[in-house]
Amino acid sequence: MTRRFAVNCSILFTGLPLLDRPAAAKAAGFDAVEFWWPWDGRPVPEPSEIDAFCRAIDEAGVQLIGLNFYAGNMAAGERGVLSDPSRTTEFRESIPPLLEIAERTGVRLSNALYGQRRDDIPIHEQDETATENIAYAARRYAALGGTVLIEPLSRGLNGAYPLETAEDVRSVLDRVRAEPNVKFLFDTFHLATNGDDLRRVIRAHADDIGHVQLADAPGRGRPGTGRLDFAALLKALDEMSYSGWISLEYTEDALSGFSWIAEFDRDERHGIRR
Repeated sequence: MTRRFAVNCSILFTGLPLLDRPAAAKAAGFDAVEFWWPWDGRPVPEPSEIDAFCRAIDEAGVQLIGLNFYAGNMAAGERGVLSDPSRTTEFRESIPPLLEIAERTGVRLSNALYGQRRDDIPIHEQDETATENIAYAARRYAALGGTVLIEPLSRGLNGAYPLETAEDVRSVLDRVRAEPNVKFLFDTFHLATNGDDLRRVIRAHADDIGHVQLADAPGRGRPGTGRLDFAALLKALDEMSYSGWISLEYTEDALSGFSWIAEFDRDERHGIRR
């Protein structure tokens, strides 16, 4: 099975201005990129900012395959606003800009970070709010054929973020089964850091996996810098007929290159030019 690799330009090529990174990814041999929400802490960017972002994608000649929903102020430590009742309006105001970008670029995968627990609001109220916001986003995105992704994050690095394992994500998906375009974002670093058996997760949750992101653990470096067996993981994905994108989301200077990809495919292109 031919695999398609993309680059997360919010975490790679960070030595370059954000809008120069799609072209850098293209120069490195990739035809697809993804981003976190590019306007940290601002749910509604200026029209000129949306224009500049879409133009950077178009001029680089790459496909935008992933764009996170607004997640609050990530730089300040926030990890989503879905579950905070006081921020529902803020989150929903960010959806029209995302949909505009989706219409202009063709992006159809968007990660919606759940949000950290608040001690002053009952947990059931936070979960009800998250469920309502996920369902709302899914219905809006469905009109374009888009998929909302739900992701667990690594324990101890993301505050009181409640989704840590594949089962945690499944519990969220079960609450929004009426919306078939809500899927599981399988991130190797976060899941492995929290103790999930990655191959078991692939087998058990294959039908729910909507996107895959790769980084080694520990360390969140490129594959080969930690202890994960990526050859086995990619084989497991192949066996479950996963045909979606595989995004590189690791913290390392991209100038070190991507030669490690050849270890997993010496005969196929893998979606990257050589």
